[in-house]
Amino acid sequence: MKILSAEKIRETDAYTIENEPIKSIDLMERAAQAFVNWFVKEYDSNTGVLCVAGPGNNGGDALAIARMLSKRSYNARVLLTSPDVEGSRDYQMNLRRLPRDVKHITSISETRSKIVIDGIFGSGLTRPVDGELAQLIDEINNSGKKIVSVDIASGLSCDGHALGEHVIKPDHTVSFQIPKLAFMFPENAPYVGRWVTINIGLNQDFIDSQQTYFNYQVDSEIKDIITPRKKFAHKGTFGHALLIGGSYGKVGAISLASKACLRSGAGKVTTLLPKCGYNVIQTGVPEVMCLTSGEDHLENLSMKVIEGFSAIGIGPGMGTTQSTLSLFTNIIKSIKQPIVIDADGLNLLNENKELLEMLPEGSVLTPHVGEFDRLVGAASSGIERIEKQREFAKKYKVVVVLKGAHTTVSDIDGNVWFNSTGNPGMATAGSGDVLTGMITGLLAQGYNTLEAARIGVFIHGKAGDLAKKELGEISLIASDIVERISSAFISI
Repeated sequence: MKILSAEKIRETDAYTIENEPIKSIDLMERAAQAFVNWFVKEYDSNTGVLCVAGPGNNGGDALAIARMLSKRSYNARVLLTSPDVEGSRDYQMNLRRLPRDVKHITSISETRSKIVIDGIFGSGLTRPVDGELAQLIDEINNSGKKIVSVDIASGLSCDGHALGEHVIKPDHTVSFQIPKLAFMFPENAPYVGRWVTINIGLNQDFIDSQQTYFNYQVDSEIKDIITPRKKFAHKGTFGHALLIGGSYGKVGAISLASKACLRSGAGKVTTLLPKCGYNVIQTGVPEVMCLTSGEDHLENLSMKVIEGFSAIGIGPGMGTTQSTLSLFTNIIKSIKQPIVIDADGLNLLNENKELLEMLPEGSVLTPHVGEFDRLVGAASSGIERIEKQREFAKKYKVVVVLKGAHTTVSDIDGNVWFNSTGNPGMATAGSGDVLTGMITGLLAQGYNTLEAARIGVFIHGKAGDLAKKELGEISLIASDIVERISSAFISI
């Protein structure tokens, strides 16, 4: 699913109007109806509704919504932000269409409505809100009422950031068909709330033809990437993965990665870890084969030992000792195929940045925000961090998986996929190790690094969502994610 800029969204609206063909007022009617269909499932008709309408097309949407809710027996009221302004043509038409029982008010304090529908500004806003409208936004935010924004919160830029200090803080944002880039960043969370996209019949062929670096990956797209298994396949068909990690006290990390690698479909998995973890891995993950090097930490060994594997993942629980660095450096210099690097592998890269230039092309790096900021420098916002991620991926020709609420996958061309699965319960020790194992397991099966990263991130989040349904967010642990990888694959 493509994420388009405000300008591209306007072009999509115009193309749909011209080529469906459909009148702009009728497209507005369709959008309002889709909004109302969502709204009536969330809020019952005993709840009073105040639609706050600016003089543009976003306000026209709000007026049409007020009319439709009134017909569905909602006690709808309207507040016009600029009653003396002529407004857009479609705004004026919907103003004339309002039935008499939809009363006009001039202040938030005049109504007992429990819900405010925000239609003040839409995605075309380009400057901070000031004056009386800024005061109105602050009054709405401080009213204690539920707030639902039409398409995007008033005062929030579609293309990434809040425009000044006066921005609506909605409980819900109901966006028209195309997700907004602004929805993806943590600093914008107060200005987005829970968000959904609703289909309003914009021309999908035109949307698909638009050039954009930003995408939002959903079930259907991941389903199209996953290759069905053939009847006469065998374990050799699905590759032999090697996972490298573990150290004294941190063997659990590589154990989680190993089990997740198997659950993701790798035909065979071998784990290279220090001898202190031998009994743990053989007992806890009996399906995994085992190699050892060193006593409490990994030590260097002949590269012939790790030749012939379909995919290699390195880092979980590995530590950063000098002996481990020697092994890591040797692997980076010797291995030509893409590898997956996480956790202490990333810490070693940060401490030895000259190794970045030696990474095999297409390798997958899976940092969380802290690890990434240490690699490239701190970012002042999520938007700036995404740009750093894109530049890093292009510079070193790697795939970067930046973990977070909307985990992002960026490729060597600077394209970015925001993930749609996952929840805060997954912010727990070992969750990242599970993802490393999953991506390595997918690589072993023959997926390219971008496909493996995208599938791994999506299924990882989906497994976490399934765990949340059963266990809630507070009690969720990494093992719960592993145990639901199979159900996540089945679900799509």
